[in-house]
Amino acid sequence: MRTEDVLAAVATGLWRWDNASGTVSLDGEAARLLGLPAEPVVLPEVAVRSRFHPVDWNEINGIVNLAVAEGTLAEARLRIMDVDGRVMRTVRSRSKPLERWSADGSLDYELIGTIQEIAEPQPGTTAAHTPITGDWRRSREAFLLDAGRALAEARSTAEVLRVAASLSMPGFNPDGLAVFGVAGDRLSVIGHHGHDAGDEGPFTDMLLDTDYPAAEVVRTGRAIYLATPDDYKRRFPATWPLAQRFDRVSWAFLPLIVAGRTMGAWMAAFKQPASFSPDERSVLTTVARMLAQALQRAGVAESERELTTGLQRSMMPQLGPEIPGMRIAARYVPTGGGLQVGGDWYDMIPLPSGRFALVIGDVQGHDVRAAGLMGQLRIAVRAYASEGHRPDAVLSRASRFLAGLCASAESGAEDDSDAQSPRFATCLYVECDPQTGTLEVARAGHPDPAVRMTDGTVLMRPTAGGLPLGIVPDTDYPTTRFTLEPGETMMLCTDGLIETGGHDLDTGWARLRAVLEADTHEVGGGHPAGHLEALADLLVQAVHGPSSHHTTGPLADRREDDIAVVLLCREGAGCGCGTPVAHPVRPVRRTMLTVAQAEPERIAGARRQVRELLHDWADEEQLDSVVLMVSEMVTNVLVHTDGDALLVAEAVGELGERRLRVEVADSSDELPHKRHPGEMASSGRGVLLMEMLADAWGVDPRGEGKSIWFELYEQSKQPDTA
Repeated sequence: MRTEDVLAAVATGLWRWDNASGTVSLDGEAARLLGLPAEPVVLPEVAVRSRFHPVDWNEINGIVNLAVAEGTLAEARLRIMDVDGRVMRTVRSRSKPLERWSADGSLDYELIGTIQEIAEPQPGTTAAHTPITGDWRRSREAFLLDAGRALAEARSTAEVLRVAASLSMPGFNPDGLAVFGVAGDRLSVIGHHGHDAGDEGPFTDMLLDTDYPAAEVVRTGRAIYLATPDDYKRRFPATWPLAQRFDRVSWAFLPLIVAGRTMGAWMAAFKQPASFSPDERSVLTTVARMLAQALQRAGVAESERELTTGLQRSMMPQLGPEIPGMRIAARYVPTGGGLQVGGDWYDMIPLPSGRFALVIGDVQGHDVRAAGLMGQLRIAVRAYASEGHRPDAVLSRASRFLAGLCASAESGAEDDSDAQSPRFATCLYVECDPQTGTLEVARAGHPDPAVRMTDGTVLMRPTAGGLPLGIVPDTDYPTTRFTLEPGETMMLCTDGLIETGGHDLDTGWARLRAVLEADTHEVGGGHPAGHLEALADLLVQAVHGPSSHHTTGPLADRREDDIAVVLLCREGAGCGCGTPVAHPVRPVRRTMLTVAQAEPERIAGARRQVRELLHDWADEEQLDSVVLMVSEMVTNVLVHTDGDALLVAEAVGELGERRLRVEVADSSDELPHKRHPGEMASSGRGVLLMEMLADAWGVDPRGEGKSIWFELYEQSKQPDTA
């Protein structure tokens, strides 16, 4: 078969445009497409030029010049006009510019190429209102680049379908879209566009052996193009009534193939006739491949999100029934990457004694293994606590459990370097008596709790602690006891809440303290911002931005670590959880701290605790005096006795007129006495300092031991009138 016969069979004409001689040679099909008798002919350039729209003629000159410069094909879409200036059809020209040297030595070229009709505007449209088409090849490439980028950014099946519906294909636009999925031997509609709600009903649960184009595409993996309603009725008479009511005239059904497996079918339906030329089929096939990849990615992402949500719900407990006189709120925010699960957790455990325990912890790592270890450790801690063990015993047993668990993992995973690496966990265990507010705290390498007092002052509450769980199997965890007074709120959190955003422990605590203090309403004002749930949201928002406690939010890039936070409030005046006080009274600001003989480094913590307690004291010099006297009193106990020092500091009264009382108790009966140290003496000045700096001081004997105390009255500084 001759080449001319093949081209004629596919309605493609040949032409040769000699720019030097100004003549154009057309075969029969090319002449027909230009509105001339269907026979070979050689015409002057002006006769052919009159058949093209003037705008398209000007544009093709630029396209040809570019093809000559680049050595590529010249592709253009041209509108063919009749003698009345109306568009007859749109054709696509593909030609190769060939350089030719004329007799006078000048360089010229001739175009040799094909011309083929494409489905473009409807016949009868005036040339003045027909849009300019431009270079088909470049517009197609630009469209595919834009489509690929948009589909790659879609994160869910719904987004993929919205992107597919918004694609504006070059030269032809589908009016209706549908994506079919396969489940077993059934075909169902995953999503559609351009149809009314409920239109998908007949196609929702269709057997794959149904005489329907999408079903055949899934069975065979080959695309089906139906250019006219007659084609549809002839090939699929059984299901033609289902498609007839949508008033479409052309359809394309393409397989959605990923990794050699047909996962569904894509339908593009047109209200304008589409001839489905080779280029149009190429565009549709490419879009179908990108659509299949995007749907697979979206399905994997949705499965991961579902798995993440399930893991979080199964691992994060409910806070249980309400506790009379107390309120509890908690939040968990995973990291932004991967499955969004990690090693942070919290728990509330009812105890046999009628008390309850709050637990918060952090297993090293942000991966699936950390989440698995966290789940096992949480169950172990709950089991030990439910047996009635004291806080120190619960953490000791949990440490042995985690060490044994990691040792078993190492021996069973010789080829997995990650599984061989040991893991540890930090943990804070608080046993609470709801009747008295007494808290017993055991800490394993975890950040200390913070307490917001009734007047809004926030203190870090130093507690005794031991090594993180799992490092040394047999480790002791000392217990610290203190009382949560009515109206006070305690915050437990993991280090993700403190250090996210480039903060260290100090600056992170300062950020959280500002949120806790700003949330406090004026005592008795009844402002709802003091509610515990709102406060939990404010703490998370201070790190991640609005709404981050339940979604990734706009600042997901700051999710550097998991976050767990638990708030415990003992209802009372000023906490915001209960009924406001009608006649408010300035609450007592009080803190208590034990400094053991074996922990002299905690003297620095006592100084910091006093400074935080008196953060708004009017006279900075008085505050320095208080810190100096506290340091001297606690040091004397550790140096001159064999027992621990118990520090109690209490501020009473209105701001600017408060009375501060500080007591340091010990178990020794030996009373302090005034000494006269020399210039080089390193001790002996405690009593002298209190005589000089305190407004009052004294020593009170107790049943066992004594209490040394001093009082200081706040002196509001008056403005300098000099």
